[in-house]
Amino acid sequence: MFDIKSWAEYVVEWAAKDPYGFLTTVILALTLLFLASAILLWKWAKIIEAREKEQKEKQKLQENIAKTK
Repeated sequence: MFDIKSWAEYVVEWAAKDPYGFLTTVILALTLLFLASAILLWKWAKIIEAREKEQKEKQKLQENIAKTK
């Protein structure tokens, strides 16, 4: 089984022995996660915009149908 305490000790030891390598790795990992998050949020915004546009078109259609009656 995975031992969290020994893993945490390893990470602390790594950070103490090679702080620049540790920080570089952490910053690189965070950068990749932020990039992935930004891409997913952009895609989500596009989906929401498309849904709103579709709803506006349906509403206009309903209004035009109501006007003709």
